[in-house]
Amino acid sequence: MKTQSFRTSNRWRRIALSIAWIVCALAGCALIHHNGTPAAAIAPEQINLADDIHLAREGWPAARWWTRYDDPQLNILIDQALDRAPTMRIARTRVAQAKSDVELVSAGSGLQVVALAMLDREHVSANGFLGPFANNVPEEGLTGPWYTEGIVGLGASLNVDIWGKQRAEVAASLGVNNARLAETSAVELEISSDVAQLYYGIQTTYALVALLEQSRDIAAFAVSAHRARVARGLEARTELETAKAQQLAIEQQIVSAQDRIVSFRESLRALIGAGPADLPVIAPVALPGQQAALPATLSYELLARRPDLQAMRWYVQASFDRIDAAKAAFYPSFDIKAFFGLNALHLADLFTRASQQINLIPGLYLPIFDGGRLNANLGGARAQSNMLIDQYNAAVLDAVRDVAQTGSRLQALDTQFDLQRRRVESITFAGDSAEAHYRRGLSSRLAALQARQPVIAEQAALLALHGEIIGQDIALTKALGGGYRADSPVELKPR
Repeated sequence: MKTQSFRTSNRWRRIALSIAWIVCALAGCALIHHNGTPAAAIAPEQINLADDIHLAREGWPAARWWTRYDDPQLNILIDQALDRAPTMRIARTRVAQAKSDVELVSAGSGLQVVALAMLDREHVSANGFLGPFANNVPEEGLTGPWYTEGIVGLGASLNVDIWGKQRAEVAASLGVNNARLAETSAVELEISSDVAQLYYGIQTTYALVALLEQSRDIAAFAVSAHRARVARGLEARTELETAKAQQLAIEQQIVSAQDRIVSFRESLRALIGAGPADLPVIAPVALPGQQAALPATLSYELLARRPDLQAMRWYVQASFDRIDAAKAAFYPSFDIKAFFGLNALHLADLFTRASQQINLIPGLYLPIFDGGRLNANLGGARAQSNMLIDQYNAAVLDAVRDVAQTGSRLQALDTQFDLQRRRVESITFAGDSAEAHYRRGLSSRLAALQARQPVIAEQAALLALHGEIIGQDIALTKALGGGYRADSPVELKPR
């Protein structure tokens, strides 16, 4: 009885010593010194527009916002760009890469099982740890010094994620994947808006060339009329040369406008990724009216509507998960390794019952002294997170500024367009009056045609305003997110 009691007491003593050793080891783990303070995300009240910025129309853009212009040519060009543009292919590749990273990190947290087989032909050293096996004494089971060892079996390992390090790393990789998806939507918005800007740049220049050609015809008639007068000695040559100079100036404007069309077209070709014969012929069409609108309020809704902001929010969220993973690295980690198979010093004995081998190896790893590596890693993760938060805050303010400036510019352009339209109406009246005088024989045809020149000039100014309104219309659509909508906006919770 005394012996049994002694053994029981001794066993409990060993258990107590083991627990004490573990407690001491845990107390000796590396300590967190460089956690830092998380930066604050932007306040909701800073995501708003001034009260004096408003448009006649209200609302958010639709998903395929460009279809509101009802232009089949534009629809084809944007669809082609979204399918073939090099930047779109790059964005999709980045998403595929992020998805692979998620799968890679997730795989590391699961059970790993491998089949293994090994053949080892070795000569045992007589002076080494296995020195007795270097002897050749078959009666004692020693058949050295040469052995052909064989191992066949299954090996398994499992990391037990007690502190959530693996879960945090998986969450971080998922955050990056979601950010890449949002970035793809941002690239789609960038491409579609750039295509629309270039397309309507071409259409506006087409309309300008048509006006300049009218002006050129008038200038050509004036040159012909003055040349006839000079030939008959009715006027000095000065009037003729002045008319020629005006005609040449108009020709220069036409050449410059046609060059802009070529430049717009080639930029469009590069953006779409079209070959020399792949870009559809762009026929002139009438310019559309203003379509964009401002929502009554922006607030946090803008965050869900802007793909670039959602991408940055996901990057920030991923940085929080990396901080969690860096913190978890300070705590003990636990894994289990196992092997089941056959192991024999001689191949002839490998596949026998006696060669069966089973290993079960639980492992506990305690970071005690790491030279500051873990704290440096945590400090770097915190600094990276704070930098991303600051970048995100700046991006939000820039987004609100873009909406405000574009909306305000559209308001001003609407007023300017209305004033210019009324100006064109007034000056057209003067031109029509000169035409009426000519038809009644009260003035010459040259005077009637020259009265049209100021009208054309004012129409060109009105056209320029119209083209700028379309450009700002597209810019406002882009600033509002172009119809993008996040299914579940990320909530930033610094930790």
